[in-house]
Amino acid sequence: MKKVLFFFPAFSSQEATAPLAILALATPLERAGYTVRIIDSTITPNFQRQVIKELEDSICLAISLVTGPMIRETAQIAKAAKAAYPDKPVILGGWHPSLLPDQTLAFPYVDAIVVGQGEEALLEMVQRIQSGASFKGIPGVAYKEAGKLAFNVPRALKPIRELPPKAYHLADFDAYEQVCGRRWAMYTSSLACPYNCAYCTNDGLYGRKWNALEADQVVEEVTDLVSRYHLQLLWVVDDNFLVDRDRAVNIAEGIVRKGVHFDWSIQASTNLVTRMTVEELKLLRRAGLSQIAQGADSGSKKILHLMNKDFQKLETIYLAADRLTQAGIRPSFNIIFGFPGETEVERRESIDLIMNICRRYPQAEFWTNIFTPYPGSPVMKKAFELGIQVPNSFEGWADFFPRYTVLPWLKGQEHRRVQRMREYLRVAFNRVPIGVQKKHPVARLVHRTISLPARWRLDHSFYDAPLELWLKDKANKMFPPLKPKVDAQQLSAEVVSC
Repeated sequence: MKKVLFFFPAFSSQEATAPLAILALATPLERAGYTVRIIDSTITPNFQRQVIKELEDSICLAISLVTGPMIRETAQIAKAAKAAYPDKPVILGGWHPSLLPDQTLAFPYVDAIVVGQGEEALLEMVQRIQSGASFKGIPGVAYKEAGKLAFNVPRALKPIRELPPKAYHLADFDAYEQVCGRRWAMYTSSLACPYNCAYCTNDGLYGRKWNALEADQVVEEVTDLVSRYHLQLLWVVDDNFLVDRDRAVNIAEGIVRKGVHFDWSIQASTNLVTRMTVEELKLLRRAGLSQIAQGADSGSKKILHLMNKDFQKLETIYLAADRLTQAGIRPSFNIIFGFPGETEVERRESIDLIMNICRRYPQAEFWTNIFTPYPGSPVMKKAFELGIQVPNSFEGWADFFPRYTVLPWLKGQEHRRVQRMREYLRVAFNRVPIGVQKKHPVARLVHRTISLPARWRLDHSFYDAPLELWLKDKANKMFPPLKPKVDAQQLSAEVVSC
């Protein structure tokens, strides 16, 4: 057998595209002569049956996942795989196993995990499986041996320029387009972020040392990618794209020279956005950049300080919105509610920030989350002190997600009030998701009609008797989207940036 089977559990069917982590792992395997098969539950009907069928002539089953709902399908598939083929290893990798290796490996239906970068580690594991040898000594790998957990030495982090290109040819872009309505892909041009925001897990995996591909390589790869697969949008998933200002400008100049037209989006901190001049941002726009997602995170100086975000001033959020609007780039911001130390006063400051910017800059958009202390983040070290009940099992993390988490200091009536407030924010101003789902004209009319009273409620902090939300839900049920949703588990997936 020379086949390796990957399973990718559903994250969001409305923003579905090829799993970047698996495409990265596939290239070394293919270069070594292995066949790679990917089953993504978002685009695969009866995915469990398909996994068991493909596993019959595969060497192993590998699953990539992050903390949250993806764990539910991971556990389901791992259990089914071991029941059908008990001797075939189930290997987990990705953010969650890397940040919580002990607990993940202790799950009964997992044989081994990869901690950190997996391109070289997984290839070595597959070769050991074929030869009947142990995983002992493979850096970055933990495994079970004689019923005990064994941990090898960590694997040194490789700079992104030393990593192989992603195997985009394995992606079924036609299927993803049918699911989310847009033909798009993710791309990585740099790793890590120099800042240490208290809620961010980046330091737990990549550290603080930012490293990037050269501008010329980025230009060649992205223009080839969008041309080869006829992509409409490229989401550059770097944690902080604008760390090197000259590199960003050179990338934009290179794309303009190539004459390849496509939309692309990036993530960057507001202080680095405002370091760019309007003319430089206009150059990025001419190159196709249509959106910059930024972590505004709070409208309160007090909360920004608690988040380790003293590098960001409230004034820079307004300045970023202004310069991006002048350049024709959509300013997109993330706000976190419920961070430890936040009271109604600080929450009101965040709402005021959102209302002021969206009224002053109509193209701006805000995406909100309730704070979740993810493993690997600096604030997680204070979890017990804060009264957070951390899951004590791998499966317990499936519901550890902003949409479902109730915090010790944000629960009951106050939690419901914040959730209702977030619902009003969703209808008060326009937002542009990646997935294209055309609303029915009647539902669209209802949404437009209730936006004004929603803004009034937000201005006055009045969320009782939410008639508008009731009307919205009724309209959505009576007049569903013109594009039918796929039969996949629908999950909340909102933009989150450092």
